[in-house]
Amino acid sequence: MNLNASTVFAQGRFMTYDDARVGLLTHGLNYGTGCFEGIRGYWNQDERELNLLLLREHFERLHTSAKILLMKIPHTVDELVELTLELCARNRFEQDVYIRPLCYKSAEDVGVRLMGVPDAFTITALPYTPYYDASAGLKTCVSSWRRVDDTMAPARAKITGAYVNSALAKSEAQMNGFDEAIMLSNDGHVAEGSAANMFIVRNGTLFTPDPTQNVLEGITRRAVLTLAENELRIPVVERMIDRSELYAADEIFFTGTAAGITFVTAVDHRQVGDGRMGPVARRLRELYESAVNGRAPKYRGWLTPVYANRRVPA
Repeated sequence: MNLNASTVFAQGRFMTYDDARVGLLTHGLNYGTGCFEGIRGYWNQDERELNLLLLREHFERLHTSAKILLMKIPHTVDELVELTLELCARNRFEQDVYIRPLCYKSAEDVGVRLMGVPDAFTITALPYTPYYDASAGLKTCVSSWRRVDDTMAPARAKITGAYVNSALAKSEAQMNGFDEAIMLSNDGHVAEGSAANMFIVRNGTLFTPDPTQNVLEGITRRAVLTLAENELRIPVVERMIDRSELYAADEIFFTGTAAGITFVTAVDHRQVGDGRMGPVARRLRELYESAVNGRAPKYRGWLTPVYANRRVPA
């Protein structure tokens, strides 16, 4: 994917991707001192509109992540929304997109610290590439790598450096012939996938690890909980989940901005249910896809249109 001529927001202005460069000694690159978001945009061909999903919620979380890292984003949530809409319009996207806001420590020097290091902020938008083959389901394994503990690195913040934890788990899983890893918390309870939240279904109840299990407080996770409670009317429980409950589950699925809702076919060579997408995951995915593509009036408030009442820059 050649992004060189695409438009990004960096250094307080719009510029080409090729002009937005960082030095080799940039603090965020060397020490992982940055935080980010992943935001999806869905192209509606019938309406000729690009809808950005839960945009404000993502920027609210980004501000929280920055605060935890003693960083300050130089724009309010409202300003970030407007900058993102302008960025997408300038790129004239007519396809699904993925948006990556990033705040990072920008000093080019040597020294591990947070105080007294200047910050920088960027937004990059690019065509979306599917994270998983959602139709096939995923073969998973419980990783030997534990989910980073909140006493080590804040689990509620999307911190760049913490994602080496995810990369190690995902790589181990793939090298061992699996598609994805399931990570346990430090005390041995189910946390999440390498970069997605988890749900299981047992006996008609939907369970998901509660935030004390070092999970990222996922925005897609929250949307799925809303859909399950409002539309499916099934019991929803947030609590600790034991590893053996994965083997006994009727359904398991991941949720995330990039992952959407993706079902699991097996855990540690043990088939989940009948090895196909279960009825709860199927119905939730149908509801979610309807909402994000603008076909569910009840959830139109989740979407922010790019081109409505906006002139595309020349």
